[in-house]
Amino acid sequence: MRVYLDNAATTPLDKEVLQTMVSVMENHYGNPSSIHAHGREVRTLVEKARKTIATLLNTAPANIFFTSGGTEADNTAIKSSIQDFGITHAITSKIEHHAVGHTLELLEKQEKIKLSYVNLDENGSIDYNHLEELLQNNQRSLVSLMHANNELGNLTDIDRVGEICEKYDAIFHSDTVQTLGHYHHDLKNLKAHFIVGAAHKLHGPKGVGFLYVNPSIKIKPMINGGAQERNMRGGTENVYGIVGFAKALEIAYADMEAHREKIQTLKTYMMEQLKLAIPDIQIHGETDSNKSLYTVLNICFPKMDMADMLLFNLDINGISASGGSACSSGSNIGSHVLTAIKADPERPAVRFSFSKLNTKEEIDYTIEKLKEVFEKK
Repeated sequence: MRVYLDNAATTPLDKEVLQTMVSVMENHYGNPSSIHAHGREVRTLVEKARKTIATLLNTAPANIFFTSGGTEADNTAIKSSIQDFGITHAITSKIEHHAVGHTLELLEKQEKIKLSYVNLDENGSIDYNHLEELLQNNQRSLVSLMHANNELGNLTDIDRVGEICEKYDAIFHSDTVQTLGHYHHDLKNLKAHFIVGAAHKLHGPKGVGFLYVNPSIKIKPMINGGAQERNMRGGTENVYGIVGFAKALEIAYADMEAHREKIQTLKTYMMEQLKLAIPDIQIHGETDSNKSLYTVLNICFPKMDMADMLLFNLDINGISASGGSACSSGSNIGSHVLTAIKADPERPAVRFSFSKLNTKEEIDYTIEKLKEVFEKK
């Protein structure tokens, strides 16, 4: 049996999305920047996809810019804020994705910004009062906080963060890669300047994402070249990816509640059954379903010899998941997220992440194999 439980890393391509993309590949090969008929029909496909995504997110198509993925979009938002708005202070958390964390760390090393970290509680959730304190004590700041943590699943109240940022005239950027297609995003009413999404986290293709830019601000191009993306990003558009992205988001929104109910049931079931099967497991991150992304479950397992072999044992049994442990003292190897929440570095952790394609039988099989591993240790 083969079980895929690493959907927070990437999801299988939806068959309907694939069919849509193949149709475009076969029948629409013009360059969308060309003015002849072949080019114009492809330009129409790109703009139709932009309108679909914008409509689902309740914003105008002009506010959506296609990118190569979440990392490029995050970099664009952060670096544009520093360069175009004169920001010299940024606030983030120590559990952000590396696309955000490493970018901000580099800017601090280059002495372009002062970098502050908002406090986290024992579960890894944001201290909103401390965020206000950091904003009170500095000039205009950039706040970069993700909607859902990709390792723990913790949800940040981005509506609340947006309100706080507005109060202190801060620029607010949020990476919503893990939550796009799983929650409704109302960009017209969300007080955010930048929002980021990527197709491959919601059964769309890899290599395509978007950056939402609030119409109240203007940024300069980050990739210079042609006039693509309304002069904001040079380079021929990934037409197949863009069309696939729009189709994937359309499917996700059509069946969102049903998928959420199914996946949350699987997550809760696995949590309960693991507690029965393996004594002394712990859950990293929030356990309240209202504060946790329903597709992610991070389990802290008991200490074991050769803990780094746990994922290998799962893999040889046909189970794909991801994880690791907190960084040991003096070591850079390990999860910066688990280190930030002071997880025990001697206990292995595994992130199981689910999709609409997973089944109860797969969960039972995974628990059975995990139980075998810990009965032998």
